[in-house]
Amino acid sequence: MGIFDALENNPALRSALGQLGSAVLPTVLNEVLGSNNQGGLGAIVAKLEQAGFGDQVKSWLGSGQNLPISADQLRQVLGNDTVRQLAARYNIPVDQLSQILAQELPKAVDNASPDGRLPHGA
Repeated sequence: MGIFDALENNPALRSALGQLGSAVLPTVLNEVLGSNNQGGLGAIVAKLEQAGFGDQVKSWLGSGQNLPISADQLRQVLGNDTVRQLAARYNIPVDQLSQILAQELPKAVDNASPDGRLPHGA
């Protein structure tokens, strides 16, 4: 049984992880998206496009449904060391942090680009 099977079959665990994600999400996203190490949202979007995730990025910038990105794919783009350091700083399991970021990054890009483009300096 994998971690996602455990989540699907355990509503209490799913709820606890959701609460943890909600508690640290704004701080973690701000750190990842506003990070000088990552270069901000525009730099992350550029890294995603260069890594072959242009279709996902376009869907996040557009007004339609956001295409998903997996936790592993996002960890590849951000770098394992970056994700591990964030997970250690906030005392969150790496896999959980990666999953939270994969769920929330498309929303963050979508919200930051209401006219289909990221603002300059993002």
